[in-house]
Amino acid sequence: MTNRNRRDFLKKAGVATAATVGAASVGAPYVHAQSGPIRWRLQTYAGPALAEHVIKPSIDAFNKAANGEMEIELYYADQLVPTGELFRAMQRGTIDAVQSDDDSINAPVDVSVFGGYFPFASRYSLDVPALFHHYGLKEIWEEAYGEVEGVTWLGSGSWDPCNFVTRDPIRSIKDLEGKRVFTFPTAGRFLERFGVVPVTLPWEDIEVAMQTRELDGIAWAGITEAYTVGWADVSNYYLTNNISGAWSGSYFANTERWEELPEHLKTLFRLCMDSSHYYRQHWYWWGEAHYRTTGGKLELTSIPEEEWQTIEDEALSFWDEIAQESERSAKLVQILKNYRQTMQDAGPPYRYS
Repeated sequence: MTNRNRRDFLKKAGVATAATVGAASVGAPYVHAQSGPIRWRLQTYAGPALAEHVIKPSIDAFNKAANGEMEIELYYADQLVPTGELFRAMQRGTIDAVQSDDDSINAPVDVSVFGGYFPFASRYSLDVPALFHHYGLKEIWEEAYGEVEGVTWLGSGSWDPCNFVTRDPIRSIKDLEGKRVFTFPTAGRFLERFGVVPVTLPWEDIEVAMQTRELDGIAWAGITEAYTVGWADVSNYYLTNNISGAWSGSYFANTERWEELPEHLKTLFRLCMDSSHYYRQHWYWWGEAHYRTTGGKLELTSIPEEEWQTIEDEALSFWDEIAQESERSAKLVQILKNYRQTMQDAGPPYRYS
């Protein structure tokens, strides 16, 4: 985002109407005009190339279907607000809505560690909606965010798996030691157990950081995103083992702004969320196989399954530690354990031994 655009945004954030123009600070709430269409600013976790798939089609569809009653302005990763500050900015009303995982935006709820990539919580992308809609996670998230002022959690969906994209090959757990890796907060907290050094950087800086060797690798996505956003151009290897089969992300809105919407626009927004969730299911499923077999830029490596099992076993110990953090976390961990056992008992195609 250019300095001029950022200044324009901050200036608008403090303006009610043309008749009440005033200077605004960074933290000032955005006050909307009462005449004309309802306007929202929504910021996603994704950069422009990725957002073309994970959210933009659904927002374009919403704006068209809203028929002039409402318009959502879409902004990309860190464009208006740094990703780690999105939750607070949404609470203040500086922005109206967010698409991200709970973990990355520092949501002040105990369930935030389960957003993003909670290690080995899922094997496939369908695990995430199954857990939310049929195993009680939806109600737990509603309860948790119901305790927070100013933000409404609207729903969750699944994205891609979490694999390593690296400059040097990873063929054993020992190869992870000392690697500086861009990843999510909770995933990084887990990977530290194996010598990984988690690094936090603005999303748009990752490609350059790989080129300058500030980073040794990325554990933020699967192979579809590596090719889509350009990371495959600055990396050499892709580890086929993953620490999670799907990222869990959500949509959030400033509560006051959400409650101002008429019911038909709330319904339309939820339908567009579902459209986005559906598109990602088949886009990632296609891409993860397509780029492994025809991508041509990344050499595939693997850690032997018997060795990788030690990481999966350690994840269960990590789950137990998280369960000690709150009663709700303990309930969530038990749900994940029950789900894991159900999938194993069901056998192929749910789980393969």
